[in-house]
Amino acid sequence: MFWRSVVGKLAMTILLLVSFVLFILTILLLEFFENFHIQEAEKGMMQTATKISSILQQEEEEDVVFETTERVKDPATQIIIMFEDGKMIVSEANDRNLSSIEHSWFKSDVPFKDVLNRNEAIYRQRVLPGSNVEVMIVGIPVKSENAAIFVYQSLEVIEQTKAETTRIIFLAAGIAIILTTFFAFFLSTRITAPLIKMREAALGLTRGEFNNEVPILTNDEIGELALAFNQMGKQLNFHITALRQEKEQLSSILSSMADGVITLNREGHKIVINPPAQQFLDSWYFEKNSNLELPNEILELLDEVITKEQEAIDEISIQGRNFVIIMTPLYDQKFIRGAVAVIRDMTEERKLDKLRKDFVANVSHELRTPLSLMQGYSEAIIDDIAETREDKNELARIIHDEAMRMSRLVNDLLDLARIEAGHIKLEVKPVEISPLISKVSTKFQNVITEKELTLNITEDLESEIAFIDKDQIEQVLTNLLDNAIRHMQPKGKINVSVKNTEKKLFIEVKDDGIGISEVDLPFIFERFYKVDKARTRNGNKKGTGLGLAIVKNIVEAHKGIITVQSKLNKGTTFHITIPNEFS
Repeated sequence: MFWRSVVGKLAMTILLLVSFVLFILTILLLEFFENFHIQEAEKGMMQTATKISSILQQEEEEDVVFETTERVKDPATQIIIMFEDGKMIVSEANDRNLSSIEHSWFKSDVPFKDVLNRNEAIYRQRVLPGSNVEVMIVGIPVKSENAAIFVYQSLEVIEQTKAETTRIIFLAAGIAIILTTFFAFFLSTRITAPLIKMREAALGLTRGEFNNEVPILTNDEIGELALAFNQMGKQLNFHITALRQEKEQLSSILSSMADGVITLNREGHKIVINPPAQQFLDSWYFEKNSNLELPNEILELLDEVITKEQEAIDEISIQGRNFVIIMTPLYDQKFIRGAVAVIRDMTEERKLDKLRKDFVANVSHELRTPLSLMQGYSEAIIDDIAETREDKNELARIIHDEAMRMSRLVNDLLDLARIEAGHIKLEVKPVEISPLISKVSTKFQNVITEKELTLNITEDLESEIAFIDKDQIEQVLTNLLDNAIRHMQPKGKINVSVKNTEKKLFIEVKDDGIGISEVDLPFIFERFYKVDKARTRNGNKKGTGLGLAIVKNIVEAHKGIITVQSKLNKGTTFHITIPNEFS
């Protein structure tokens, strides 16, 4: 609405102020001119009376006096010359109201009689008897003639003059108001035009348009305000950009963090949450089937942080995974306004801790038995318990076998460690498949014959060449065949199938041995894991428990895949797929 705008308010203020001044000035002018007209009329009438007084003193004839009076007086006035003996000379009057009035009341009116009796000049305004005509009367005495001269005229003349003056004053006031209105609108528009520009620019700032500038048209305070506004817009643009970049950077950091982060207020409502934390909450919702916004453990930690004003830590298990929650208070100066919780998945760390403990236990267990045997048999030799040379040689052979087994265990551990650490660089080059398979099968020919086993080799080779590390793949085949032979019953069968295409190399090792139970199957590629839980040592089942772990790491180093299928007492099949990606 116009009157609510700055232009309207400023214009209305100027207009009201000027109108008030004109109103006061008009009243004062009207009062002044009213008094002025009366005083001028009184002065004129007094001058007329003085002139007639002079004529009266100079002339003795009434006709001359009357004629001279008619010439001297104002047409709107009427003159009465009253002598002490009651005689009166009355002039003619153009005003019909004055000419129709009986003049005998002058003789009986006390104030007018005082002019003759006391020789005092008078000035009166009164209503003529017998009429509604208000007149102004001036009377002066003429001492030498014992007479008094009265000059009077109707106030209608003065009223007409005053009305004309009033009309002129009001006309001037109206013109002044009109001019003031135009001036007020012109001035307010000129003053408020930059303010309107600033308002539009300010609205632009609320919409994020920080590059809008207000034109600087003057060098006064409004110009300085426009300059300051433009500088403020630039500063806002700079700071908003910095805040946006910082927010995007913080959002990117939170999104890329492996740990979950949740920012909470004092009431326990989420403010900021990153994807890992959301995954944690999704898992918790799924497991607990709860409608709560946050787990009770987090809410309890929040209460503890707010109460104790210090960091709090708790651990929670969800969906088989272990999470550590570290919550730190957020301060608004000295007041705790909330907390930030860091949720760290410690499952792998706990698993590694368990693996380290299992590794120490397994290595200790694997080394304790051969060391005990070596210690016992060596003491038997030292104490001459073995009497014959043959007995001593047998004990020495046993000690040698156990030492060799310990050596294999240590070598396997070193090989596995190097493979897992990435210290072994694969020497991938073209390798002929058939000679490699023949070489591996030849290694186990004596054992196969001794145990009355059957080894069948099937080759389906689109290409004789595969791009692999020959020594590493040879170790894979050796470990798989050794594992199959050690778990075979006499007269068992082992089938080795090899298929080589342009893109992939497929190897399958299948046996009909004792097989692996469903419970043990997921763990056979772990270090030191053995299906024989009691780790029974006999002539047929001697191993370090590291062979399949080495096989898996070698295959994965070739960017391949190894899978296993097995049923208890039915046999086991290992499938290996290696890409020929270097061809």
